[in-house]
Amino acid sequence: MMQRPSTIFTTALAAAGALALAGCTAGAGSTTEGGGGDTPDSATIALTGTPTNLDFTTTAGSAIPQAMMSNVYEGLVEVDQEGEIVPLLASDWSVSDDRKTYTFTLEEGVTFSNGADFTAEDVKFSFDRVESDWVSSLKSKMDVVDEVEVLGDHEVAVRLERPSNAWLFDLATPVGAIFTPDGVDDLANAPVGTGPYTVDTWTPNERIVLGTRDDYWGERPGVDEVTLRYFADATATTNALQTGDVDAIANLQAPELLSSFESDDAFTILSGTSSGEVSLSLNNQAEPFDDVRVRQAVLYALDEQAILDTAWNGYGTLQATYATPTDPYYEDLTDVYAHDPDRARELLQEAGHESLDITFTVPTRPYAQAVSEIVVSQLADVGINATIESSEFPAVWLDEVFTNHDYQMTTVLAVEARDMLTVFNDPDYYIGYDNSEIAPIAAAADEADEAGYISGMQEVSEKIVEDAASGVLFLFPNIVVAKADLQGLPENAIVEALNLGDLSWQ
Repeated sequence: MMQRPSTIFTTALAAAGALALAGCTAGAGSTTEGGGGDTPDSATIALTGTPTNLDFTTTAGSAIPQAMMSNVYEGLVEVDQEGEIVPLLASDWSVSDDRKTYTFTLEEGVTFSNGADFTAEDVKFSFDRVESDWVSSLKSKMDVVDEVEVLGDHEVAVRLERPSNAWLFDLATPVGAIFTPDGVDDLANAPVGTGPYTVDTWTPNERIVLGTRDDYWGERPGVDEVTLRYFADATATTNALQTGDVDAIANLQAPELLSSFESDDAFTILSGTSSGEVSLSLNNQAEPFDDVRVRQAVLYALDEQAILDTAWNGYGTLQATYATPTDPYYEDLTDVYAHDPDRARELLQEAGHESLDITFTVPTRPYAQAVSEIVVSQLADVGINATIESSEFPAVWLDEVFTNHDYQMTTVLAVEARDMLTVFNDPDYYIGYDNSEIAPIAAAADEADEAGYISGMQEVSEKIVEDAASGVLFLFPNIVVAKADLQGLPENAIVEALNLGDLSWQ
């Protein structure tokens, strides 16, 4: 049997980030009789942020790819726990001298969960389908593709319109998921992929039960079934773990509750890195945030270290941009808007707003509720009176804020990897940032050599920060708490996927 690339785990304490979470079920860890005694044949994972359906090609948000990618769907490549691009459905690939053609050699003997064989035709179908059928804004990541040519059953060439430093990494995100033509009729309820699991049952707002495939092409997971059960309340997730109703919390939403597990040998705590920014999103096309001075005033008014310490028990990392430390072009810009209430008041006065009333739309997520009161208090100190308006997440927030841009200020956990251009290089995105200056810089960087890519993207990042297009409160920590004998949960959250392919009981 061909071996699926294993997930690499680190043990370093680092900032994490932002999976949209799912998880836990009553009756966790059921057992079967084994040679060494009773061995659990299932696992239950507690998460938050339930998906509205199972189709990430038409529905935004991270909850769907968190559950579906790596588990049900796979791509030609994936990102490992160190942030490196490694083979998955493609065993190897080469790049032409002009950097415009990628030729992939595909794994053989791979089947979809409906029994269909995986071939190069499925790659062409999937990549062509992004343009024709996808609704999600992620589809723009494939705009650079000019043609997909099938060279043989297990060889495919993808020709780009121009060289792109970002494209191969993007294939490790949902836009690179491989589908089969006879498995896309009901993606919202019955996904079909090449991954190690199938969706056995899905109960909206409650749970997803993933069954392990006996015919999986790679290394089979060490459990027969995984249940993702969704909780809106962080206390409920920790209670469920303590009572044995769940076996792990994939991303703890209340660091202050860690103390109940820290001295208990029955549990393991992991904290790893991530790509998730807790943003303070400002609507650049709505008053008063269409004025750069007001946006800058907000950022000067905030003491992010105090927000991190108070709202999230000091877990996480201060960060100023949507470029994270695992990105090749990351640079530390946290000093640009050092806490300076006097400067904030000066800017507000220049903009004609000695006193300003705004609405702060806060999604019903633990991190958002934790930071909102502190942000409101700090803004009040400089004369900005923010009224909190709660917004049910994901359904209402996605409709009102993300889709209809009906908001002034909001906060959200942005978990998509390398998402700076997704957020700021599209004036129709919900931030509404004028990208006219950064667009040519970003385009040139994408086509450049490695050094030019890094320097160009750093210039883009610096311009976004200079314009105070929006803020980042902190990089979200990915805190995993699990029963000590449950192995294989990834501690790093570099992409949206919660890869459960390595789960097993010790």
